[in-house]
Amino acid sequence: MAKTLYDKIWDAHIVSQVGADTLLYIDRHLIHEVTTPQAFAGLNDKGRKVRCPEKTVATMDHSISTRSLALDACGPANQLQLQTLLQNCEDHGITLYPVGHQKQGIIHVMAPELGAIQPGHTVVCGDSHTATHGAFGALAFGIGTSEVEHVFATQTLRQSKAKNLKVEVTGKLPIGVTAKDIILAIIGELGHAGATGYVIEYCGDTIAALSMEERMTICNMSIEGGAKAGLVAPDQTTYDYIKGREKAPQGADWDAAVAYWDTLFTDTDAHFDRTVTLQAKDIKPQVTWGTNP
Repeated sequence: MAKTLYDKIWDAHIVSQVGADTLLYIDRHLIHEVTTPQAFAGLNDKGRKVRCPEKTVATMDHSISTRSLALDACGPANQLQLQTLLQNCEDHGITLYPVGHQKQGIIHVMAPELGAIQPGHTVVCGDSHTATHGAFGALAFGIGTSEVEHVFATQTLRQSKAKNLKVEVTGKLPIGVTAKDIILAIIGELGHAGATGYVIEYCGDTIAALSMEERMTICNMSIEGGAKAGLVAPDQTTYDYIKGREKAPQGADWDAAVAYWDTLFTDTDAHFDRTVTLQAKDIKPQVTWGTNP
């Protein structure tokens, strides 16, 4: 049976299925200081440990000061969040990239820079813009605090499968038109809730010509169109970005990984529930009004 990229990743991570509910295995759990305190508290209250600390990436990025690297440079509530994350990561054996660490940064930037996000992964984080990582051919989406606790405890998550939406962009972009303009034009076409209930696969020669950072920009805003997640099939651009990074496979493991990643594409006859096509030449520089695309 022909499958979409989303279908392939989903099917590869099914632990069990009951009716419309599927228990998915989670490859990478990204955490920060804002959506984890209650999750850790729930875990501690039940006497549980984090099941796979080695698959968890932690940083401080939401509540930190923009003026200083000191933890006490922000308000009392923010300081408490930061100190709580420090303690929880120490207690549960999670590697934390705190303020002041050379590799600390915005979670959706530093995790790819570490090589922690790879094609075919399932990736979750207590943050709505987790869809950013779909640029790597990973199924990535935001979750709530109770779900964060569930992933901590089990490395799995109960989900219902979304529908498939294909967004194809073809042709050469006009001078001055950027990846941000592309995704804003797509959302303008879909409507700000037009992709609700879908996972989007972005494809076409325009998308294939983008850098990884540009693809991340596209996938980042999938949520603004209402989508669960956004995906771009991995290719040589993806592999070149990942290779040699701290958490990337090495040696024979790299060769095996690339051989698997090369299978992560939508089959020719795969079914999409909806298809939207844009011509790159028609996309103009975009502006938005307030927070509504």
